[in-house]
Amino acid sequence: MPVTRTSATARAVTAGVVMLAWIALLWLLEGIDTATGHSLDTYGVSPRDPAELADIVPSAFLHSGWEHVASNSVPLLVLGFIAALGGLGRFAAVVLVVIVTSGLGVWLTAPANTVTLGASGVVFGLFGYLLVRGFVDRRPLDVVIGVVIAAVYGSLLWGVLPTESGISWQGHLFGLIGGVVAAFAFRRPRRPRRPREPYDYVTV
Repeated sequence: MPVTRTSATARAVTAGVVMLAWIALLWLLEGIDTATGHSLDTYGVSPRDPAELADIVPSAFLHSGWEHVASNSVPLLVLGFIAALGGLGRFAAVVLVVIVTSGLGVWLTAPANTVTLGASGVVFGLFGYLLVRGFVDRRPLDVVIGVVIAAVYGSLLWGVLPTESGISWQGHLFGLIGGVVAAFAFRRPRRPRRPREPYDYVTV
């Protein structure tokens, strides 16, 4: 079914509202965390403790300070908005896969006696998802979008390398992997080709 201008506008408005609400939630949670002496940091992920598996989802919505939440807000807003234009159901499924993959990767591979939290795993996941989505779905417009995103945010890929202490490259790497996995897991079904009409061959 072709997308009308009205439906496209409605999707854009919905995607914008969802992402602005998400960003507002991150800042609200950081405000609560700061006001309560960083009591919410306990919901970050500590590796290889079975009880910490329950913190995989909440850890993606918490941060270690105002600078941390600020650094994640703009790329999350931009990449999330673009991804959400494809439909909120698919977007929610992609985000869930990214959060779980990133969180499990951190839980399995992060150094002992560390606590990991933040939305950067989701940022890397959405980056990976948008980067390959067009090729997986074979949609030229999404391929172009992926190329533009690669040009603008390609430097994010340095974040999957263990080059800076205090930064969870594990969360970044496994978030990126989760985004690529989600692109394949939720690829759009291809439209069946119309059968060709039989030809009448004429010799000359």
